[in-house]
Amino acid sequence: MDVNKNTYTIFFATIMVIIIATILSVTSLRLEPLQDINIALEKKQNILKSIGVEVNRDGAEKAYSIYIKEEFVLNHLGKRKEGVSALDVKLAKEVKRKINNQSLPVYIGDINEEKKYIIPLRGKGLWGPIWGFIALNNDLNTIFGSSFNHKKETPGLGAEINRDFFSNQFKNKLIYENKLVRFEVKKNGKGGSYEVDGISGGTITSNGVTDMIQERLEKYLPYFDRIRSSNEVESVLLQMDSILIENEIILN
Repeated sequence: MDVNKNTYTIFFATIMVIIIATILSVTSLRLEPLQDINIALEKKQNILKSIGVEVNRDGAEKAYSIYIKEEFVLNHLGKRKEGVSALDVKLAKEVKRKINNQSLPVYIGDINEEKKYIIPLRGKGLWGPIWGFIALNNDLNTIFGSSFNHKKETPGLGAEINRDFFSNQFKNKLIYENKLVRFEVKKNGKGGSYEVDGISGGTITSNGVTDMIQERLEKYLPYFDRIRSSNEVESVLLQMDSILIENEIILN
């Protein structure tokens, strides 16, 4: 073949593209399991961070097994779905589905022998997706902790949602009022039980945090109502047992 002809150049370039594409494809396939592992570990780090447990990636697996006691997935009626792993749920896809087709992950943590209900969040910032986890106390209304992150928000502005000064504001704030999600991130929101201060210059990202909290936690009301009812019944039974024991002691 005449190396000076255009056909040779085209043929050579085509062969090189095929070889490079093959190498990249094989490399990608080999790295995919490692990427999946790293993604899972990062998710576990963020779940743990929402309950105040900060670990590096190497320590995430062990800490997760210690502090996270249960994980499961709900349907839109608040009932458990079988055969679905909470960690495998891709929230980016779920939020686009109709509510009756969504899978709603729940993680239950244990901090000082107290249950914490951890709910994953997903929303939109100014330039791309934002996400996070919010942990509720056993009353299913008071925030115990939170963690947030983003893909490409503006440094020094919206990107600040992943900083401690922002997430620390959420502790002990309330979510629900009369079965409605009232909580919001707002400018100068420092005084109320249902609000935290937004990021200066990051209004759109702050609104995105509000929107994803309101949109996601509204979906969990059926489950939370069921848990509250169960807790109330359990409380009444405990009181009855206590009264019976006291009466038995008096009679004896």
